[in-house]
Amino acid sequence: MKKKYPTIECEKVILKTTGDRILDRPLLEFGGKGVFVTEFEQAIYNGTLDYAVHSAKDMPMELHKGLAIVSVLKRGDARDVLITKQGFEMASAKSAVIGSGSSRRMAQFAKLYPDASFCGLRGNVTTRLQKLREGQYDGIILAAAGLSRLDLLQEDDLCYTFFDLWDMVPAGGQAIIAVEGRLDDDQRFLCEVTDEKTALELDTERNILKKLSAGCHEAVGVFAKITEIFESDITGKMPETGLAMPGCLMLRGTGGRKKKRSQMEVMLMHEAFGEILKERKTAPLADREALWGK
Repeated sequence: MKKKYPTIECEKVILKTTGDRILDRPLLEFGGKGVFVTEFEQAIYNGTLDYAVHSAKDMPMELHKGLAIVSVLKRGDARDVLITKQGFEMASAKSAVIGSGSSRRMAQFAKLYPDASFCGLRGNVTTRLQKLREGQYDGIILAAAGLSRLDLLQEDDLCYTFFDLWDMVPAGGQAIIAVEGRLDDDQRFLCEVTDEKTALELDTERNILKKLSAGCHEAVGVFAKITEIFESDITGKMPETGLAMPGCLMLRGTGGRKKKRSQMEVMLMHEAFGEILKERKTAPLADREALWGK
């Protein structure tokens, strides 16, 4: 925000959430993904904060009443990464203990390496890497975007194996930074930092998860990518929030007379009855509701 609006006064407030404090139990035992956002939402609702910055994949499907995702930054690398110590070869190992707390990651990894076993993994990224170095795991699975933001993708003693998106379909919202705020506030200034393409992809992924009733307990991955953009005439006004209207990317400076329609490709991984069903869906956004059902 300071780069776009040098005169704006921003105060950074750091909150330690329930998810940050409780590290000796799996998330599913005390609230799931919502434990990372509840304190922030309460602070926004009470007026203590104006905005909260989240990893979009950690945000629950249902947000606090009166709050919404009002801006998103450009998406980073959405892939997952297997990290091992130098010299360990996963392909030739007869067995391996893999650290992960994600049922989605474990379900997909087990298909690639049936002999692997899994052990829960909590803590921040540096703590997880330290546990790997100490030998508690043969490998751990983390998000590439988080490692990149922390400049931890080039550790000399570690080996990084990036999964293809189709082999390890990411969590909805993975690699996206989302800003949460009050619906009633004027969010137009956030257009300068909002990446509209990413906003539309996130909106698609979250809508699919809602239709599947997929919370933090299910092994579900979804990844949406705009593959084609083209312009068409419309009537109406520009949206007043930072996000584009569902179904289109708005062109600024046109008085709302133009929009960019998009072709969207969606990858979906859903664990059901112990099996992973993978589907690839491609359709114009205008057909999205018909594609996934009302």
